[in-house]
Amino acid sequence: MLRDFGQVLTAMVTPFDASGKVDLGAARELAQMLINSGSDGIVVAGTTGEGPVIQVEEKLRLFEAVKEAVGDNGYVLANTGNYNTAESMALSREAESVGVDGVMLVVPYYNKPSQEGLYQHFKTVAQAIKLPVLLYNVPSRTVRNMEPETVKRLAAIDNIVAIKEASGDMDQATELCNISPVLKVYSGDDSLTLPMLAVGGHGVVSVAGHLVGKQIKEMITAFVSGDIAKARGIHQELYPLAKAMFLTTNPVPVKTAMKLLGYPVGEVKLPLVPLNEQELATLKAVLKDYGLLK
Repeated sequence: MLRDFGQVLTAMVTPFDASGKVDLGAARELAQMLINSGSDGIVVAGTTGEGPVIQVEEKLRLFEAVKEAVGDNGYVLANTGNYNTAESMALSREAESVGVDGVMLVVPYYNKPSQEGLYQHFKTVAQAIKLPVLLYNVPSRTVRNMEPETVKRLAAIDNIVAIKEASGDMDQATELCNISPVLKVYSGDDSLTLPMLAVGGHGVVSVAGHLVGKQIKEMITAFVSGDIAKARGIHQELYPLAKAMFLTTNPVPVKTAMKLLGYPVGEVKLPLVPLNEQELATLKAVLKDYGLLK
C-alpha cells in the first residue's frame, strides 16, 4: 500500500465557469501545472478547493479528470470526508472506483463528536476502502481538535497512513510526530512547514504551492539534506506570501492571486465573497514584491 504521498501536496483550488459549474478543462490544466512546479501530489475538493459547495456528481467527475491529467506523474487525493459518516464512506468508495491514489478525511464539523466518536468515524470510513487515508485536523474550522491519543489509536489501522495537522499547536505537532514511525505528519499551514519539519514532520499540504511550489520543495529538500541555513532562508523569504494567503478566509486570497496571474479559475462561490478593495491592494502588493505580478 502507498504510504508516502511525497513532501509537497498542494490543496488545489477548484476552477468554476461563469455559470458556477466545475470547469474540468481548467482543472486538468491547473493540476498539470502544479505537478510541473514542485508538487508531488494534489488534494482535490478540500478546503482550498471549496469542497463543501460542490455537488457529489461534480466531485466525482473532478476527481477522475484530475487523476487522468496527472497520471503517474503525481498523487491525487480526494477529499471525501464530512460530518456524516455514511456519506463520507459512500463518497470514499466512489472516489476509489474512479482511480484516485488516496482520500483525505477531515474531522467532522458542526456536530462536535467526542474523541471516541472521532475514532469510530475514521475507523468506519477507512475500513470501508482499500485506499490510503490522510486524516485532517483543523480545529479552527471544525471546532473539535483531534487529540494525539486518538490519532495514535487510528494509526494502528493499516490504511491510515498520514495526518494533515493544522491546529497551529507545535506541542501537539511534536506529540503527533512521535506517535508512529510510519505515520506521516504534514503541516496544514505553509507558515509552519519548517517548524513542523524540525519536530519530525514529513511535508506540507500547501496553499502557497500554487505560486511558489518549487521554492517550497527546495526548502524541504534543503532541510532534509542538512542545509538548515538554506532552508531557514527560504522559509523567511516565503513567510510574507504564506501569511498573505490567509489575509481573509482561504481560498479567497489564493484564488484571487491565480486569477490575477491569468489562470481561469473563476470566482469563489457563496457563502464566500471576493476580496474587498483594501484586501485586494494588499494581495497585489505582496505578489509584486515576489515578482509574480507586474
